Amino acid sequence: MNFYSRNIYAALSQHLNTKQITVLTGMRRTGKTTLVKQLMQDTVITQKYYFDLERMDNRTLFSEPNYETIIYALTQQGANFKEKVLIAIDEIQLVPNLPSVLKYLYDTYDIKFIVTGSSAYYMKNMFSESLAGRKKLFEVYPLSFNELLSFNGIIIAPLPLEKQGLFVKSEYERLKNYYETYINYGGFPEVVLATSIAEKSDMIQDIISSYINFDIALLSDIRNPANLYKLMRLLAVRIGTKLDVSKLTSLTGISRPTVENYLDLLEQSYLIRTIPVLSKSPDREITKARKIYFLDNGIASASAEAGSGALFENAVFNQLLHHGDIAYYQLKTGKEIDFILNGEICFEVKETATEADLRNLKAISGNLAIDKGYVIGRHPAKLFDGYIWGGFIQHI
Repeated sequence: MNFYSRNIYAALSQHLNTKQITVLTGMRRTGKTTLVKQLMQDTVITQKYYFDLERMDNRTLFSEPNYETIIYALTQQGANFKEKVLIAIDEIQLVPNLPSVLKYLYDTYDIKFIVTGSSAYYMKNMFSESLAGRKKLFEVYPLSFNELLSFNGIIIAPLPLEKQGLFVKSEYERLKNYYETYINYGGFPEVVLATSIAEKSDMIQDIISSYINFDIALLSDIRNPANLYKLMRLLAVRIGTKLDVSKLTSLTGISRPTVENYLDLLEQSYLIRTIPVLSKSPDREITKARKIYFLDNGIASASAEAGSGALFENAVFNQLLHHGDIAYYQLKTGKEIDFILNGEICFEVKETATEADLRNLKAISGNLAIDKGYVIGRHPAKLFDGYIWGGFIQHI
């Protein structure tokens, strides 16, 4: 099986040389297991063992109340704990007491652990309480556009930020079909590698079904998965808008506390992400409400009839997500800035961008004392200084 390198791999490989537990978290089927198996192949540690906790025998072993039973079982397989041992464990949320197991083994033996899990709530809260200082968390997302190109064997060269904006026609012509695929079908590795549109669509529906029927059922006590799916569909047609819990409650017929619980669950399990308003001019802000985005365009597109512009904005959000913290800004007049990256760069997203869009962006960003701003477009028209084609965001 071919291994397609991910942007996160260098950091994971470097962390493999530390004693700390290497923790990979993120939505199911984003490639965590593939990364773990490649790390095991590349490590200089000769004693290495892999456990998938979806297997009942492995869950039984790591659920043993006497943790030395695990050491005994590995010793029977030839492990020598007088020397360094690497143990990789997939889907650790399936054994609720596993953090205590890891803590004991980590403190008692020279073991390097690599573990994966699909729940942000579990990994960031329960996990952190018992393993403070003993682990480092790495979040694995669907592929970035750069990674999608790499998976397709496309090599891109750095581009200069030229007078007419970040745009090179020859590169645009070469990459535009890949970018449209990214906008419409997202970045799950298996979806990217699928060769037909029908296959991509079927895989995305399977990912959604597995997410609701397996991950959500495991991590929560939701009695009616259909209600959660109904909420997902409503969110998909509200990409880039401010969350209105009262409206969602009315449309779904679900109680407000349940809607709030569902929203938290969707965010903690890496399906959606909400972003805050940037608070530098409180007297001119319109609201403190957070805006909603999906962490994969394929899921957003398959969940409902999201508009073309909304899907493009969602794709831009996912591209910027890999570069730092994102917020938005809006005045009482209704004028807004779509994205502010790390409090330093403003972005307006338009399918067909104009110089007027850039002037409007600069006028609003003046309230924040931010000078740097760009308009990100999908369909290049007249080029201008400050224009970026969406497929070139990584060159900023």
